[in-house]
Amino acid sequence: MTAAPRPLDVRKQDTLARLEQDVDAWVSTASPDGTPYLMPLSFLWSDGTLLLSTARTNPTGRNLLANPLVQLTLGEVRDVIHVTGTVEVVEPSDAEGQAFAEKAGFDPRPLGNYPFFRVTPTRIQAWREVNELKERVLFEDGRWLD
Repeated sequence: MTAAPRPLDVRKQDTLARLEQDVDAWVSTASPDGTPYLMPLSFLWSDGTLLLSTARTNPTGRNLLANPLVQLTLGEVRDVIHVTGTVEVVEPSDAEGQAFAEKAGFDPRPLGNYPFFRVTPTRIQAWREVNELKERVLFEDGRWLD
């Protein structure tokens, strides 16, 4: 028997906790010709955005530099957080760069070929079971839904 759907405020709290605690997400990008590419990357949830870093020469890096649209997914099939957002290349603060390195177990700052990409969410969805699909959108157009 499936449990009752979580109320919106509980799903928001659960989502924020996962964004703080999870280390990796599946990052989906597309090349200029539309070829999709999926790669796991470590991330840092920082001030309402996700910070990523990857080599500018690999497919994900090239795609992020060419196309500012991205999707990221965290979790298991029955506990999903799906983020749609826009990307920009940034220089993180020293504290943010250090927090990323500690969480990811990898410090890209000394490597000149590893830019940081900031993902600003435009939509966040979360669901565990089919009973949460109807109200899976938690964040849209820059704001958390009530």
